[in-house]
Amino acid sequence: MKKFIKALTNIENVIMVATFATMVMCSFAQVVNRNIFKLPISWFDEASTYCMIYMALIGTELGLRDGTQIAVTALVDKLKGKTKQIVEVFAKVVVLIFSSTILISAIKMVGKQIETGQTSAALGLPMAVPYAALVISFVMIVLVQAVTTFEIIVNMFKGKSIDMEVQK
Repeated sequence: MKKFIKALTNIENVIMVATFATMVMCSFAQVVNRNIFKLPISWFDEASTYCMIYMALIGTELGLRDGTQIAVTALVDKLKGKTKQIVEVFAKVVVLIFSSTILISAIKMVGKQIETGQTSAALGLPMAVPYAALVISFVMIVLVQAVTTFEIIVNMFKGKSIDMEVQK
């Protein structure tokens, strides 16, 4: 399972680097164009917006995995042993249910975009591509949360304490 998480992390890193680089280049080109060339090139903004959407959604999964997302942990921090593990499993299951629900809706939305053939205004890009960011990120969230939940449960039955490094 650690190999799976490592492979997924590598894929996420590639997506994050590519979208960040593209976003920076498009934003820079838009500023240069607006101040120097004054050409009517509107697709720079659209491309940079779509890159930012992908980065934010993939970043959500990264934050969930390594625990850097905003969370109220006052109660959980006071718990010990199996009680803490049970609460952690419950929290992961809630995230899994929510993420699965969003994933199903996102798949339906992308399907509808493919069916209608709607395209973006400036790039002429099928709108299924930007909406696919939801599908990609929530597939990753569901997979990673399922794996980490399983690992917490296995560790709980083996008598091991929660090791948050499992999620990294």
